[in-house]
Amino acid sequence: MNDILTSLLDLVRDVDPVLRTVVAGVAMMLETSVLVGLIVPGDTMVIVAGTAVASPLEGVVLAAAIVVGALIGESFGFWLGRYFGPRIRSSRLGQKLGERNWERADRYLRRRGGPAIFLSRFLPVLHSLVPLTVGMSGYSYRRFLAWTTPACLVWSSLYVTVAASAAGTYRELSDRIHYAGYVFVGILVVFFVLVFVGKKIIERMERRHLADEAAPLEPVDGDVKD
Repeated sequence: MNDILTSLLDLVRDVDPVLRTVVAGVAMMLETSVLVGLIVPGDTMVIVAGTAVASPLEGVVLAAAIVVGALIGESFGFWLGRYFGPRIRSSRLGQKLGERNWERADRYLRRRGGPAIFLSRFLPVLHSLVPLTVGMSGYSYRRFLAWTTPACLVWSSLYVTVAASAAGTYRELSDRIHYAGYVFVGILVVFFVLVFVGKKIIERMERRHLADEAAPLEPVDGDVKD
C-alpha cells in the first residue's frame, strides 16, 4: 500500500504548484456557485491539493486561493439571487431541489440573520442555497461578506491543515513502518467522520430555526437590510 500511496502523492506533488493552487481555487468557486455546489466535489479537490503542500507558505497560499475561490462563487450566487433569484427558484433546476429546501433556506436566514450565513457553509444543501437566498432577501453585500468570509477561512484552514498534516505524517513514517499508508487513510477517515458528526451537531443545534413551525422572523442584532 505504501508504494501505491507514495506514487499517488508524488504524482500530485509533481504538478506545478501554481496550477494546483489555481485548480483548487476554481474547484471551490464552482463548489460554492449557485447550485453547482451540489455536484462539484470541491472538498475532495482541496484535500488532494493539500497533500502536496511542502511548506507553511504553500499552505497559506493554497488556503488563500481556496478562500478567494469560495468568495467569488458565493458572490456569484448572491448577485444572481439579487437579480434573478425568483426565476432560478421557479426554474426546472430550482424545482428539482424541492420547494421545501428553498423555504427552509429562506426561513433560516430570516430567523437567524448573519449566523445563518456563517453556519450554512457547514450544512449540506443550504451552503448552495443560502447565497442565493441572501441576495433575494435584500441584505447588503457588505454584510454578506462580513459573515461568509470567516466561515470560508475556517473551512479552508481546516481542510488544508488536515490534508497537509496527513501527507506529511505519512512521508515521515513511510520509510520506517510498512503500515504508514493505513495511518494516512485513517487520519482522513477520522477527519471526514468528525466533519460529518460536526455537521449533524450544527444541524441539531439549529433545528428549531430550520423547522417550519411558526416563529418570529426578525433579523438578528444589527443585521439590517438595505
